[in-house]
Amino acid sequence: MTRRIRLIADDYGLAPGVSAAILDLLDRGRLTGTSCMTGFAQWAQEAERIKPLCGRAAVGLHLTLTDQPAVTGRSSLAPEGRLPPLRSLALPVLRGRIDDRDVHAELDAQYSRFVEALERRPDFVDGHQHVHFLPVVRTWLRARLHEEADRPALRGAPALAGTAPKVAAIAALAAGFNRSMQHAGFTVFGPLAGIYDWRRPEKFASVLQAAVEALPERGLFMCHPGHVDETLRARDPMQSVREVEFAVLASDDFGASLARAGVAIMDGNG
Repeated sequence: MTRRIRLIADDYGLAPGVSAAILDLLDRGRLTGTSCMTGFAQWAQEAERIKPLCGRAAVGLHLTLTDQPAVTGRSSLAPEGRLPPLRSLALPVLRGRIDDRDVHAELDAQYSRFVEALERRPDFVDGHQHVHFLPVVRTWLRARLHEEADRPALRGAPALAGTAPKVAAIAALAAGFNRSMQHAGFTVFGPLAGIYDWRRPEKFASVLQAAVEALPERGLFMCHPGHVDETLRARDPMQSVREVEFAVLASDDFGASLARAGVAIMDGNG
């Protein structure tokens, strides 16, 4: 029996080279879908490029609260109009130094830009640097999306297996997320795989192969394929590793490994 898994590429809309690589992989059938960053000025053009795939690919919203321009401009969240680094977000939010209303306004704006450009709600929601696990974002998800008849699914927590510090840190941030969101009526995709130290791009192929061999039916593997361009260099430190991920995902070897393992990549309707 064929086991089906989800492969979701993060960061569509971050830069033209990232979006182009993701669209290529979707055309090849190597991805289930992608989550979109809607805060950049070029979002309308990027939305037009992916709009024809809506319905057959899963197209979601990648909530962004770190490192990029704020759609809502200056606020306690972004005093200079730029979203803070992750290390400057979580603790100030918990201590009340960042007003929850400013966070919610930014998320509202990103969500509205998705709906306006694509003329549809997102199929799912996740978070850049896993910010959707933060308590302030959980509150927004319940308040903003709970009443929608076709509310989006959510990306769930990683399985806490082994002792990899990065996995443990993300699992700690996500503690209680799956249970509480399922209780609120959301579908939660998981367990989440694909977490590794992207400063060591040579690790990606083995992490992907492990998911092909062992990720449970309907589990979710996140990835970050892309082509490096000047826009990406200006916006994000995760660069050359994206080329590595693209090459692995596009390769004949990857296709063969899926066939050997009896695994299929779930389509956008799964």
